[in-house]
Amino acid sequence: MTQQRLAATLADLLLPRTAWGRVLVTGWFSFLDGEVTAGDALAQRAVSQALDDLGIEHDTAWSPVFEPGRLTLDAARPESYEQLLFVCGPVHGEQVTALHRRYAACRRLAVGVSVVDPDGPAARGFHRIVARDGAGSGPLPDLAAAAPAGPAPPVAGIALTYGQGEYGDRRGHDGVAGVLLPWLTGKDCARVDADTRLARDDRHLCRTADQYTALVARLDVMVTDRLHGMVLALRAGVPALVVDPVRGGAKVSAQARALRWPAVIPCEDLSVRALDDWWSWCLSPACGAAAARRRAGLLDASRPEGSRGGRGGAVR
Repeated sequence: MTQQRLAATLADLLLPRTAWGRVLVTGWFSFLDGEVTAGDALAQRAVSQALDDLGIEHDTAWSPVFEPGRLTLDAARPESYEQLLFVCGPVHGEQVTALHRRYAACRRLAVGVSVVDPDGPAARGFHRIVARDGAGSGPLPDLAAAAPAGPAPPVAGIALTYGQGEYGDRRGHDGVAGVLLPWLTGKDCARVDADTRLARDDRHLCRTADQYTALVARLDVMVTDRLHGMVLALRAGVPALVVDPVRGGAKVSAQARALRWPAVIPCEDLSVRALDDWWSWCLSPACGAAAARRRAGLLDASRPEGSRGGRGGAVR
């Protein structure tokens, strides 16, 4: 469904309405214990944009767990709205039925939903439904397909280790994870587990080294406290934000010096400010160029002696 078609669908669905009538947009993203998917969020974005295009005043109710501080169903008073619009997901279950009870005085509509049980109270409580499937008519494109695209955030690989017992009381691994993971969760980025371990029977891990390097090559930045997390990122030309998890420094710092890679934080100096500073640098054009130079040097050094270019393939 295109954005233009969605606007036309909503204009028809919301009739009759008064000029002052305000719409409350809801969905599974509104429920305290509801599951919020990327598709749900994109469907909400598409509907909100279409309502803006139509000049229809509206609010969206969000789960306080998913969006703390935003409008919630508890705070969205029924008398403030003329119509309730349920977006995406199945119209099924007690949570949807409870919406009908709370907003009984509102005209209740649903768009882009799946009708699992047409005779159930959740579906029958709506005055009108424009279903994507299950309503006896042909399927319609999902609302998420029409959502306006936002700026793409960086894709960040995460490669941490909790082992390395050989370092004894110099280990700072748990403390590193305790600072780094909450910090990274707060960053606007797509986080990808990029564990360097390989396995034949674990779907969360790559099976071969080539599979792993293919994964790394698609990242924008690697966040790691592992030697090979850094080395294989630079081998792919991907900037690496590195923390040495061993007090006093160990193989990670030594390898960073060998590769002349500056974005390394000793675990003793790890802080949110240090992470923020290196994060900004890792996403800068200057860092991208530096990572590309490391890649060129490493690839040149891997060729047979007679085929190397430059000054013997030295890493610059």
